[in-house]
Amino acid sequence: MTNNTIRFLHNDQLVELDNLDPNLTILQYLREHQHATGTKEGCASGDCGACTVVLAEPNGDELSYKSVNSCIGFVGSLHGKQLITVEHLKNGDQLHPVQQSLVDNHGSQCGFCTPGFVMSAFALHKHNDSPNRAEVIEALAGNLCRCTGYRSIIDAAMTSTKDTPKDSFVKSTKKTIKQLNQIDQPANLSGNNHQFYAPTNIDDLAKHLVDNPKSTLLAGGTDLALGVTQNLSTIEQLVYLGNVVELNQIEQTDTHIKLGAAVTYSRFTHLLGEQYPDLAQMIERIGSTQIRNTGTLGGNIGNASPIGDMPPAMIALNATMTLRKGKKTREIAVEDYFKDYKVTDLKKSEFIQDISIPKAQDGQHFKVYKVSKRIDDDISAVLASILIEIDGKKVKSVSIAFGGMAAIPKRAKACEKALLGKPWTQTNVDKAKKALTKDFQPMSDVRASDAYRMKVAQNLLQKCFIELQNRTIETRVANYA
Repeated sequence: MTNNTIRFLHNDQLVELDNLDPNLTILQYLREHQHATGTKEGCASGDCGACTVVLAEPNGDELSYKSVNSCIGFVGSLHGKQLITVEHLKNGDQLHPVQQSLVDNHGSQCGFCTPGFVMSAFALHKHNDSPNRAEVIEALAGNLCRCTGYRSIIDAAMTSTKDTPKDSFVKSTKKTIKQLNQIDQPANLSGNNHQFYAPTNIDDLAKHLVDNPKSTLLAGGTDLALGVTQNLSTIEQLVYLGNVVELNQIEQTDTHIKLGAAVTYSRFTHLLGEQYPDLAQMIERIGSTQIRNTGTLGGNIGNASPIGDMPPAMIALNATMTLRKGKKTREIAVEDYFKDYKVTDLKKSEFIQDISIPKAQDGQHFKVYKVSKRIDDDISAVLASILIEIDGKKVKSVSIAFGGMAAIPKRAKACEKALLGKPWTQTNVDKAKKALTKDFQPMSDVRASDAYRMKVAQNLLQKCFIELQNRTIETRVANYA
């Protein structure tokens, strides 16, 4: 059965939407349709955090709260969730503890950014009532303050809510879960001749794509939505993957971690971090908490951007993907997915079902280096991923992949050849650095020149050599320990 409406809770009120253009963002819906103007529009690209809202979803007997950017979330993605905005935090005339803390610590001046900070702090405190400074900074990294300065805001967010009275959301948890669990069927939304479909199982998704091959897949939408908010384009047929059960599953074996294509960064980062600490540190620099709460590995790969951060890592790790069309599936290496700039091996009506990532093996070293103009929430100029195994003094195996160096993320095969089976020495590393000029002819753009990119790529290989030769030398710009 398909419901021809989008149904969700706005605070504790059930909302049913129909005959609404699915290109409408959550922010536009709030401000223009609900006249809930506490949520602000700043960048309309998911960078500044002024538009931050919180979504709650059932997780067993509890609710899972996450901060998201409403400016790049489509309204259809609210189906089956609870939308919480800054207007709904206070209890009567009494401010919510996170709001009161911001007042007490003088964390607001003009107030434009304040609602976003409040919502990010609220989401943090729903899972951690006594966060430390590092946890607060991570939670607020996607919120920009334009006038107050960050010390007072950080102090406010660090104030414990452990001993404060239970808020209205805690008191209504069971009721909210019951209401949300009743919204479990697939949904449609249409308006202005644009269609939105949110299936709940993979068979319905596969059939819909065969019947509607021109559909545009929507996972987190952290990049896709920019075409609407920045380029003012429209999407005729949206198919939302976030409610497909099979695409949200995580499986582990002794040798692999398999991630459904719609699993978000915030759900899988710790699993990959247990195997590859460098990879987890890099993921923490992909966008902000809000972005990682909605962005997906399947979307990052499927988008086929030459500067996507995860594809080089997946290529170096020899990860594979399951692709599905109708009832048929096939498995390919992530490396083979990319053909040319924004051209992939994906067939019409085919979609990424899951990604399988090998677990770390004894003796392997995995290094990931992201070079960008700022540490957090920025696009890479160059990203290097190096998986290397050194047996004795020789390179037993090596896999090196770069992003930002070509029209697609790709292996540095000449560089690998210069290292494989050779002694792990400065002389051979120098030869491998020179071999990179055979692998890549990088382009110049607003982020970096071709010469800069090549020099950085060579220096990152040198950095890997230094780190493996001397573990006591600090080579990182930021120490995340």
